[in-house]
Amino acid sequence: MSTTIPAKLVKELREKTGAGMMDCKKALEEAGGDIDEATKSLRTKGLADAAKRAGRAANEGAVDSYIHAGGRVGVLVEINCETDFVARTDQFKAFVHDVALHIAALKPRFVSRDEVPEEYIANERSIYTAQAEDIPEHARERAVEGKLAKHLASICLLDQEFVRDQGEKKPRTVEALRAEVAAGLGENLTIRRFSLFELGQ
Repeated sequence: MSTTIPAKLVKELREKTGAGMMDCKKALEEAGGDIDEATKSLRTKGLADAAKRAGRAANEGAVDSYIHAGGRVGVLVEINCETDFVARTDQFKAFVHDVALHIAALKPRFVSRDEVPEEYIANERSIYTAQAEDIPEHARERAVEGKLAKHLASICLLDQEFVRDQGEKKPRTVEALRAEVAAGLGENLTIRRFSLFELGQ
């Protein structure tokens, strides 16, 4: 016997996840009306679907700005989606603004590790190698690569812990947030580029 799901519950789940009405209704039916289980199910499915969408072209979107600290720090960021319809949604606009705010706060240097020049990586690796001279040889390379990975995560936007999640038990990276929002909107999202301006820098 199928569970009758109140329209109010379907609406609540839709607002919480951004998924379609029919998907919300089906998830609630499968979860026996448990909204937490239905949310988990939708996110799992959505993230899987988002992975499939990753290769699709994202040429629409928005450029947003954020000015912080009394005009001393400014950010411009371009984030792309697949359709103009999604670009106009409040959820997409909020995501773009949150990313701009994050950049102003944590000041990444690159969007992803793919953008970091090889010479920069080689230079950092040589510094950590010199610092690791006192470490036993069998553990040296692992220590150097560990420090390098930690440093790259600190300067690459997608690898940074999302600023609004700091202090949480399970903070999301910006990449995890991007994937979550993409799943909710049903489109591929790409953080294309950003510029950070600091007064006097």
